[in-house]
Amino acid sequence: MIAITDAEAARLHENLTAVVDDGAAPGGVIVCGTLDQQPRVLTAGVIAPELGDAPDETTVYDLASLTKVVATWPMVGQAIMEGRVELDVPVRDYLPPMPGKAPSGEATVRQLLTHTGGLRASTRLDQYREATAPLHELLCREPLEGAPGEHRYINRGYILLGLALTHLYRRPLDEIAADMWRGMGMRATQFGPVGRRADVAPTEQRLPGAPRIWGAAHDENAALLGGVAGHAGVFSTAADLATYAQQLLRTAPENGLGAWLRTSLKPQATIEPGIERGLSWIIAGGQQVAYHHGWTGTSLYLAPASGRYLVLCTNAVYGGAARTRIRPVRDLALKTLSVT
Repeated sequence: MIAITDAEAARLHENLTAVVDDGAAPGGVIVCGTLDQQPRVLTAGVIAPELGDAPDETTVYDLASLTKVVATWPMVGQAIMEGRVELDVPVRDYLPPMPGKAPSGEATVRQLLTHTGGLRASTRLDQYREATAPLHELLCREPLEGAPGEHRYINRGYILLGLALTHLYRRPLDEIAADMWRGMGMRATQFGPVGRRADVAPTEQRLPGAPRIWGAAHDENAALLGGVAGHAGVFSTAADLATYAQQLLRTAPENGLGAWLRTSLKPQATIEPGIERGLSWIIAGGQQVAYHHGWTGTSLYLAPASGRYLVLCTNAVYGGAARTRIRPVRDLALKTLSVT
């Protein structure tokens, strides 16, 4: 284990504070450490201007696309370990039967996890409002947009994986996930909506004068699905995400989630030079670091070799598009975990 040093923690805190002071987010929380180190909790700013309180490790944030690695990825791994799913089988085999051709349904579970199935990148579930067919058929019958094997970030693949899990287990996705999270000691993690509470970070105000999104999924497609989807919709705290990271790092790599993590951190597709896509996770830092981001301003980083982890929770989308403005703290987080 390579502990997070005082100097590293100070730089992270300084960077987070600078990003918040620059107006990139109302506030934020970093929790970082190793399995044999007391977690460091670094905070800056406020949960939201209208709430006033400073965030802490128990503040609830909309995880957005971190749902992919906190909910869908481990549940697919569990299904694989139970023999219910195979990586290189088309997803349509795990969905209710569909007569006729279903081009997008021919994408394999591996391709959907790695964003290499060639499915349409733009997902607008509102366009299906008047449709009578079930959602899995509508998605599977869509023509491919790219060549299978080419990496393009695609949400609809994870929506299909969520629907497949629901079909396989004959249970709602949020119930399956809740059982999994409880087993990991993640008591504050759940699919939304979670309600408008003082400990819940609001996100975006899409129209002047309209209510700000608060306690409901920021992602429009997840919201149309009632807040429960394979690609977005989970709410959690920095403390729970740190618990999750510790569970993944603690599990022996020979079995269970540890084996699934080890399998998932093998590069499957190149995103750009030095950055690869594993199964769900992005791999960087000389293949030493696995991470994923959420559109709202959240991130989770793991470094299995050094035993380090880092959680970043912000509601940077509070003021609009967040990705560029919080990049400095995300870049420093990756650099910090890349230490070997």
